[in-house]
Parts: sequence; structure tokens; C-alpha cells
Amino acid sequence: MAWPAIDSEELWFESRYAGFGVAVSRRATVGHTYRAAVPPFIADLDPTVSSATAAVVDEATEALVRFDAGLGGEIAAFAPLLMRSEAAASSQIEHLTASARAVFTAELGDTSRQNAAQIVANTRAMQAALDLADELTTETVLSMHAALLDGDPNHDAGAWRDEPVWIGRSADSPDGADFVAPRAERVPGLIDDVMRFARRTDLPRLVQIAVVHAQFETVHPFTDGNGRTGRALMQAMFRGTGVTRNVTIPVSAGLLTDTAGYHAALDAYRAGDVEAIVTATAEACFRAVQNASVLVDDVHAVQERWRATVRSRSDSAVWRVLEVIARQPVVTAGTLAVALGPAVNVYRALDTLVAAGVLRAKSEYSLRSRVYRSDEVLAALDAFAARAGRRG
Repeated sequence: MAWPAIDSEELWFESRYAGFGVAVSRRATVGHTYRAAVPPFIADLDPTVSSATAAVVDEATEALVRFDAGLGGEIAAFAPLLMRSEAAASSQIEHLTASARAVFTAELGDTSRQNAAQIVANTRAMQAALDLADELTTETVLSMHAALLDGDPNHDAGAWRDEPVWIGRSADSPDGADFVAPRAERVPGLIDDVMRFARRTDLPRLVQIAVVHAQFETVHPFTDGNGRTGRALMQAMFRGTGVTRNVTIPVSAGLLTDTAGYHAALDAYRAGDVEAIVTATAEACFRAVQNASVLVDDVHAVQERWRATVRSRSDSAVWRVLEVIARQPVVTAGTLAVALGPAVNVYRALDTLVAAGVLRAKSEYSLRSRVYRSDEVLAALDAFAARAGRRG
């Protein structure tokens, strides 16, 4: 059967300005009717795609599995970098951008750059998603959102919304919006339904992940962070369904390459077209693997230069420090000591690497500490982001 399109219902909107006395030009927005989406329940539906799209889905899945398996022996180095790259790309879709240096400095506790701090929060949401990959339930979704918006004074972290939300046009009223999400009372049942669909084991995995993501974004269960939480849920499903076992594939970076196409595919899904979002997801997977492969090669090249530059014994603590730097290119002596333990003289190793030109050191007032960074690894991460940001 064809995939059902969303329906709609007429509701009454009461403006936040009601009762406060508003200008004549805004009185029309105090109260009015509007139409909100009524998505179908999908838990027991079977999405179908053309044979051509099914072939692309199979190829994309194989590409993800091969890339993930190929990094099996280098998980320690690349899993953290790829997860942070995915978090940054997912945030960039929401117009939250920051340099790799700013993001890693924010991880150390520098909250002076708001975008970087939000990307760090998105990394926490991604980690929560991976930790709960075997438990695809409504509680999983709430836990991811709680990690994403923890401490946000403007939104309830880890709680379903109790108010209308919409996309586009005015922030004050859904009148003329591009899309109005279902009324809040429908949210718990719809999310329970989509998570039942997510736990099924009889569907092509990439098709299932694409549909779950599109349905989740259609429900829009939170007042903020829906896109980032929805893309974190994709990562939970990649891991939970066994497509990935070792690393986070930065699929958001693939979607970011063509955000217009991504949003058009979501619109098409709401009109009853499953094919568009499945194709967009598969193409994003191909782009993600290609971009991530370049990042891996770039970091390998950096490590080769380190080996050619640093003159230390093979058993020197310097090499253990560089193992940490490869996955966390901005550190303090304190964070490094925690990572390596008290037996390592991190100060001597850091001095050696600064003298060799491998690391740069700078005192950060906001952290009240001396910060050490690898500009080469940071440049590789920024180049990854730049490639993802190109519009196709």
C-alpha cells in the first residue's frame, strides 16, 4: 500500500500577547484558528521503495559497514573525532557553527562561546544515543534530549512539549507557517508509535532509519532541539541495528552538503513519499563515508609527520601523549594527567612536543590554565567541516 500522507486538524491559537494590550498591527495574531499536522501511526506499516532505490540502499549500507569495520583497530583514535564531527555537522544544519578549536576548548570548560558550548552538548546527546542504542524506547529519546539541553533556561530538557511549535515565518504565531507540528497532546502516543517502528527487525535497516527520522521530525516532540535529537536517534539506530559497531558515521555531514534537498525530502515524506527521504539518507551516507575517509587519511598524515619530527625513545611517554592528542587535540596538563594516570610526567612530555613544534601552548584566561593544542589535527577537522558545508 502507498505510504499515508499526514492529515491536519483545525485548532485555536492564543497568542502570548493576549491580555497585555497589543498594537493594532498585531491584534490579528492575538487569537486565530490554524491547522496542525495529524501524522498517521506507522508502527505496523511496511514502507516500500523502488528496486533502483533498494539497490542504492544496499550499496550505502555496505559502504557504512565497510568503513566501520575498517576502523575496528583504530577505535581509540577515530571514534571520538568522528562523533564530534557528527555532532558539529548536525548542529550546523541548525545554523550553529564553531571552529574545532572552539569546540574542544569548550569541552575543557570554556563557556564563553555559546555555539561551541551547544555543539559540546550535542556531543553529549550523541553519546547518550550510543549508550542507549540497545534500548530504542521513548525513554531513550527523552534521555538524548536531556543531555542536549541540560541547563538550558529557556526549554525543558528531557520533557515533551506542552505548546504548539511550527517551522518558518513568524515566531509569534503559526499563521502562514511552512509546517505546524501536531498538537502537544498527540506527542507521547506518536513517539511511542515511531519507537515501536524503530524496534522492528523485519525491515531494511537504512529504510527503517530514514522513515523513523522523518516521522520523528514530523512529530517535533520538543520546543527546541528536535533536529539534533532526531539525528542522534539515527546514530542510535545505526548502532542498535548493527550497521555500525565501532564508530559514529557522520551522516549529518552528508545531509549538510545538501540541506535544501534534505528539507525537501522531509516535506515529501509528509505528503506520502517515502522514497525521497530514503534516497536522501542513502546519498548522505555515501558522502559521509567519503568525507570521513579523507579525515582519517588527513589524521594519519599528521601522525606520520609527528613520527618524523619527534626524536624520542619508542617507550617515551611522549607517544602516549600523542595518542591522546590525536583524538583530543586541545588539552590541559590536568586533563592529560587524568587520561594517562599519575605514572606519566605529562609536563615533560608536553614541553618536548612544544619544543618540537608539534603542539602550541597558550594561557587561556577563561580556563585559568595553560592549554596545549595540535593545530594540524584541528585543521583536519575544520577541513572536514568545510567539505560538508559545500552545497551540492
